[in-house]
Amino acid sequence: MLGAPQGTYARVRDGFRAYRMIAGMWIRSTMAYRASFVMTTFGNFAATALDFVAVLLMFSRVDRIGGYSLPEVAFLYGVSATSFGITDLVVGSMDRLGRRVRDGTLDTLLVRPVPVLAQVAADRFALRRLGRVTQGLLVLAYAIAVLDIDWTPLRLLMVPLMLLCGAAIFAAVFVAGGAFQFIAQDASEVQNSFTYGGTTLLQYPPTVFAKDLVRGVTFVLPLAFVNWLPGLYVLGRP
Repeated sequence: MLGAPQGTYARVRDGFRAYRMIAGMWIRSTMAYRASFVMTTFGNFAATALDFVAVLLMFSRVDRIGGYSLPEVAFLYGVSATSFGITDLVVGSMDRLGRRVRDGTLDTLLVRPVPVLAQVAADRFALRRLGRVTQGLLVLAYAIAVLDIDWTPLRLLMVPLMLLCGAAIFAAVFVAGGAFQFIAQDASEVQNSFTYGGTTLLQYPPTVFAKDLVRGVTFVLPLAFVNWLPGLYVLGRP
């Protein structure tokens, strides 16, 4: 009876160990060209920052979007962008699984004594994706600094919990999308519509979208639990 839990624990431990080893290899490879790393990270930061520039341009014409002020939208944006950035950094390579299935290179991963999920997730680990995480954290810090709400200890605790849980939700979507590519094989763009498209959706208030869409990302694909629903509590909204 005790063998199964111990076996599961051993597989998880081996998976994390393999992931750390593979990711470390790619990090060392990246840091061999530090100037290139700095430039690509800054490029990633600048490219993702354009999303928030679009939000600022909207607020240059209106005071509120869907009843939400700029600090409130910035809070939603910061949580969504940071959570997704963490996931994209850790398991963003899952979208290449379909290509490996098509060209047959997945077979080389199957014969190794290492969990396949760890190998696929750590494949070509891109440290430059820290640019997206940094940009999201800066917007989130700005929102927390200017929001006019009563920051109780529970509300403060909710912020890191939202980031961790949001990253876990996005990671589940990445893994589910990777599993779907075993069937569809050429469905990376379908996966991207739920991952990259999902984080773009969550950067805006739920009140600007149709009710059926909001229900869909609440009860079917639970992206609303990344920032919309817990954000209602933090922002003091009904």
